[in-house]
Amino acid sequence: MVAFTVNGKAQNVSAGDDTPLLWALREHLKMTGTKFGCGAGLCGACTVHVDGEAVFSCQTALSDVAGKKVTTIEGLAPNGDHALQKAWIAEQVPQCGYCQSGQIMKAAELLASNKQPSRDEIVKHMNSNICRCGTYPRIVRAVQRAAKEA
Repeated sequence: MVAFTVNGKAQNVSAGDDTPLLWALREHLKMTGTKFGCGAGLCGACTVHVDGEAVFSCQTALSDVAGKKVTTIEGLAPNGDHALQKAWIAEQVPQCGYCQSGQIMKAAELLASNKQPSRDEIVKHMNSNICRCGTYPRIVRAVQRAAKEA
């Protein structure tokens, strides 16, 4: 049994210590906003925050989050009114939408530490997250919009 906090709520998950956090979230806690993309830490679709740091949940063992605070896309803003979520809609970022929760979580990490990032800083920070539809210009515009409106 691993105890940790998810989106402000204490959770206990009975699974092997080496179980990826992704599967603890999706299968045990039924939080499906975090997506399985590659399972190898190469695409970023599974990005969540652990104690405020963006991590690939497919590569994070359940034992690594014991006693820590995990934030998923569901907990970023329960009403969907986070500046990034609103900017994603305004800039019409998603096509298929599959990578978007991971993209938003990665962008939220950036804006938490850099309130007014430059375009180059956004591109560099977001580099670990892949969008197979190629909406990168929209993603950059959405992060810029959110930075102005936050």
